[in-house]
Amino acid sequence: QVQLVESGGGSVQAGGSLRLSCATSEYTYSTYSMGWFRQAPGKEREGVASIESDGSTSYAASVEGRFTISKDNAKHTLYLQMNSLKPEDTAMYYCAADPRNLALPFPPSEWNYWGQGTQVTVSS
Repeated sequence: QVQLVESGGGSVQAGGSLRLSCATSEYTYSTYSMGWFRQAPGKEREGVASIESDGSTSYAASVEGRFTISKDNAKHTLYLQMNSLKPEDTAMYYCAADPRNLALPFPPSEWNYWGQGTQVTVSS
């Protein structure tokens, strides 16, 4: 059973920063590809960033240079550092994992395990 527990969402003004966390088991953390996705009201879920088990990262063009995906080996936790936030970043953010070597732009339908989501709201 793969468990992914997100935290760190909240409300922030445009230009601000937030850091999302996704805690999981040591096995999942070490061997699975992991990623962050988001879904705004009325829109489809989209990929934000991904990191493979070897540490290779991929980003959506809309967040490149503003968001950073990383892992904490000691805590078995995935992070998404979000800087220079914009109102269009407002969405529910989800952590995802899969045992295959997946990376963006693999769509959400390819990823097998999901967290419950954490809300990010950016006001102008």
